[in-house]
Amino acid sequence: MRLSQFHLRTTKETPADAELVSHQLMMRAGMIRKLAAGLYTWSPLGLRVLRKVESVVREEMNAAGAIELLMPTIQPAELWRETGRWEKFGDQLLKITDRKEAQYCYSPTAEEAVTDFARQELNSYKQLPVNYYQIQTKFRDEIRPRFGVMRAREFLMKDAYSFHISDEDLVREYHNMHAAYTRIFTRLGLEFRAVQADSGAIGGDASQEFHVLAESGEDAIAFSTGSDYAANVEAAVAAAPAPRAAATEALRKVDTPTQKTCEDVAALMGIALQRTVKSIAVMTEGGFVLALVRGDHVVNEIKLAKVPGLAGYRLASEAEISQHLGSEPGFLGPLRPREAIRVVADRDVAAMADFVVGANEVGYHLAGVNWGRDLEEPETVADIRNVVEGEAAADGGVIRIGRGIEVGHVFQLGRKYSEAMQFSVLDENGKASVPAMGCYGIGVSRIVAAAIEQNNDANGIIWPVPMAPWTVAVCVINPKNDAQVAQAAADLLAELRAAGVDAVLDDRGLRPGAMFADIELIGIPHRVVVSERGLAAGTYEYRARRASEAENLDKATLLARISA
Repeated sequence: MRLSQFHLRTTKETPADAELVSHQLMMRAGMIRKLAAGLYTWSPLGLRVLRKVESVVREEMNAAGAIELLMPTIQPAELWRETGRWEKFGDQLLKITDRKEAQYCYSPTAEEAVTDFARQELNSYKQLPVNYYQIQTKFRDEIRPRFGVMRAREFLMKDAYSFHISDEDLVREYHNMHAAYTRIFTRLGLEFRAVQADSGAIGGDASQEFHVLAESGEDAIAFSTGSDYAANVEAAVAAAPAPRAAATEALRKVDTPTQKTCEDVAALMGIALQRTVKSIAVMTEGGFVLALVRGDHVVNEIKLAKVPGLAGYRLASEAEISQHLGSEPGFLGPLRPREAIRVVADRDVAAMADFVVGANEVGYHLAGVNWGRDLEEPETVADIRNVVEGEAAADGGVIRIGRGIEVGHVFQLGRKYSEAMQFSVLDENGKASVPAMGCYGIGVSRIVAAAIEQNNDANGIIWPVPMAPWTVAVCVINPKNDAQVAQAAADLLAELRAAGVDAVLDDRGLRPGAMFADIELIGIPHRVVVSERGLAAGTYEYRARRASEAENLDKATLLARISA
């Protein structure tokens, strides 16, 4: 391919609304052009990269035994009403009405559509297991689309759905897909981690996210230095606390007239923040609950909501706090409430002795508090906090926290959708059996942006070879005025392509500085310059995208270097 015959339009200016490096560089490189908020046209250059990613995803899904199909992007409301998600999915679901007043949505995901397909096509356990996948456009009506294709409203996604006669077989396929995803991201040349995650709006029994590691990532990831354990902070667990120590202090009341935070109370008393306990008052369907975490810890809202009886909780109002505790925020604690209340203690709090809590009296805290002596053992003990950088991990390592960009997610859905849509097959005994389901998604277009976030410098994008629009750019100096140089470049291009190297010829006739700047901006891994001086010396000027200097190589050495 010759760039003189290709659509390539780069710019030096960075769009004012482009916050992330990937958005800036994709716009400057001419990979995408904005059509409307969260909607982008992929240029021929951008599409080459997108298709490279799509090809690797398809190859590995096929190799893992999944079967490709293609479902409509427009789906009838009736299917979504069967699962209850027509109302529950929220405002991200773009709803459409046709000329007959029938309601549809633009698919943000396809659990309903694929389950409807399966219940029409499958009727026996002999047809299971099966894993269907598609690479298809999705739409989610983001309230604030931003960061280019990283959080666009329309995006390209690979979504797969498996059906199983048994839970054990679902677990097998879950691990099969996990392995396939690991191969996909490894082949694409990305640094990534698979992390334990919350299932979110999709639901299900178990899930893991795949994150490309990048400082600009929206998600905080906790991982251990002692093993390959990693988890989204929403789900990460640290080492269990040591057994509770014996009480050594007497219970006493401390005057704290203006100290309403654990930090201020600890400073006033001259003690470590870790010796204080934070009380969070919440309301549930079952009534008032007091959740306790250590003063230096932060409540994890997702973990707290998973405690039995706390799903859908909300923070209590000041009036509700006064009604149940007889106090006001800043002085709350589990001792001496106005009435009997339920206490949920983080497991670190349950292991504490001689700690400090609010006295349920304005202007006072209680010190030397101990379980079993001064108050009853907590009704519920659970892990309800965020992990902290540097603390002990369960595997003996140390917890570290980094940033990641989610590019893939695997779920064990169980029977949530197959039961809701009344899908069953006959088992080996001739009885109706509801299949278990798995769901496996990859953000194909998001991978492109995530790769740039991880691979860039001041000059532009640095593509991993498998994702690059071309592996090699053959650059010609003065192609119109030197037929010998132009022919030598064309011959080198042909030789590279015959050897299976995806190469492009930059014959646009630009000055060297402008030509090289473009090649660096769009991230081509290898650059070869063909010039009159080089031909006379029998060499080519070669520079790897990550190298700081160019070097002159003969053809044999050049081809070996590119193929390495």
